[in-house]
Amino acid sequence: MKRLIISLIALVTMQSAFATDRISSLPCPILGGELSNSAATSVEDIDEVMPRMRELGLNTVLVPAYWELMEPVEGQFDFTLIDRTIDVALQEQLRVVFLWFGVWKNSMSCYTPAWFKQDTKRFPRAMTAEGKQMEIASCFSDNVLQADLKAFSALMRHIKERDPQREVVIMMQIENEIGMLESARDHSPLAEKVYKQERWAERYGTDEYADEKFMALSYARYVEHLAEAAREIHDMPLYVNAAMNSRGRRPGEYPSAGPLAHLIDFWHEGAPSIDLLAPDIYDTGFKSWCALYAMPLRPQEGGKVKNRLFIPESRCCENSGVRALYAFGEHQAIGFSPFAIDQASPKETESVSRAYSLLRQVFKLPSFLLPFGSKRPKVERGGVGGGSWGLLFDQEDCERVINDDNVVMTCRHYFTLPWDPRATDGTTWPEGGAMLIRLGKFDYLLAGSGVVIDFKTPTEKQQEQQKTLGEDGFAEAGGVSTQQTKKRFSGKRLGLLSVDEVSIADDGTMQYLRRHNGDQTHQGRHARIGVGEWKILHIKLYEY
Repeated sequence: MKRLIISLIALVTMQSAFATDRISSLPCPILGGELSNSAATSVEDIDEVMPRMRELGLNTVLVPAYWELMEPVEGQFDFTLIDRTIDVALQEQLRVVFLWFGVWKNSMSCYTPAWFKQDTKRFPRAMTAEGKQMEIASCFSDNVLQADLKAFSALMRHIKERDPQREVVIMMQIENEIGMLESARDHSPLAEKVYKQERWAERYGTDEYADEKFMALSYARYVEHLAEAAREIHDMPLYVNAAMNSRGRRPGEYPSAGPLAHLIDFWHEGAPSIDLLAPDIYDTGFKSWCALYAMPLRPQEGGKVKNRLFIPESRCCENSGVRALYAFGEHQAIGFSPFAIDQASPKETESVSRAYSLLRQVFKLPSFLLPFGSKRPKVERGGVGGGSWGLLFDQEDCERVINDDNVVMTCRHYFTLPWDPRATDGTTWPEGGAMLIRLGKFDYLLAGSGVVIDFKTPTEKQQEQQKTLGEDGFAEAGGVSTQQTKKRFSGKRLGLLSVDEVSIADDGTMQYLRRHNGDQTHQGRHARIGVGEWKILHIKLYEY
């Protein structure tokens, strides 16, 4: 038994290492945007939308590949839309992630061809416990699998022929937001047969959570067939995406059994060829969702990464830009991609464009560790010479204290400063966020919008007295002196040696734009970037 456990750990570690190698083959971090569901259903739409994506500052576009349009007649494939997407992307110097809208899209089988939909005897549907058929093809049907597998394999072969070196198509999504609705699991005759054969009820019980685990493993096994075929045809990173189990809903009330964080072990068991489980984040709690999908392995499993963070869908809004900065800074994300960016308003896309402009520059820094085939030496967070953090603040969650090698950084939302009237006039605070990068001892880079940071030694922070500040940034009049405030200060302090606004050239060198001092740093008290501003600040400290 002990030998078996060791073998299983070794297998998981090997699979993780292979996945890491494939992810490392990505040419760059994905500064992406996902098209709305029908944005690539005609040549004319592709010709119109792709140049707009380049103008927004994206380097990668996530584009649906529609089974119903690719195989309208069984056995006859039409790759016109795929070819046009590749051609226009190459012309616009964009990369593409294709999304296989095969058997399932947002749980339902709505993108299957007409010949598939109409033949429910050959391609049976999933059923509720009450025997109601659903618009969800059963993953337990071999006919369903073989039809899906045949079409997906044809797509992969065609992509390999058109783009053999993966210059354009860099990754594939298999299906879209797989999951059961109405019922936590499929109760069709085919499903019941497997359920009984595996003695599932005896192993896990009979509640909806046990049913969800059964479906998660079953869906993963299905997906593994497609992933294995893809590996044989055209090896590239593969992922599956998940609709979140939020708002206190129970299995069956959300798309259950998809690649959700609480089901990761079932998905890894059933689909070891999948490189990434990716969250689609639309609800509140962005930071919490990110943390669930940025998962390291335990040390006994080799210290490899269990799942890298990639966000293929996020609500496209005015906060999207700072959320992207947070994901890359805090979790070294593979990529970030607002959904339906082609339909978003200029006010919403502006934040994405501004943030991506900063990120393009930051990724050129030779001292910033990138996970994409870089030969740069690894530097752990907090070690001299490297490390990064993500900052993301709103009105309720507006402060974070970071301890870094005897530097205590108190990071806050810009509106915690007293002089901006939007902070107190009832306006809902837009989110502020940034990537904070350590370049060396007393040397930091801050890239973002709507944040303020002060720097102290640990002893200075411990002796800090909280003060209510007036609109000029100084203590309110009438403060009462106490013996505590008169206690003798001990230890050293940190000061701002310089705060320079910079840009970063293609060769990774910093280009000086202007010095921030005086009012811009409140006479040396902090470094800040205002709400609505998008800047990179190079901050140097000194001790006295």
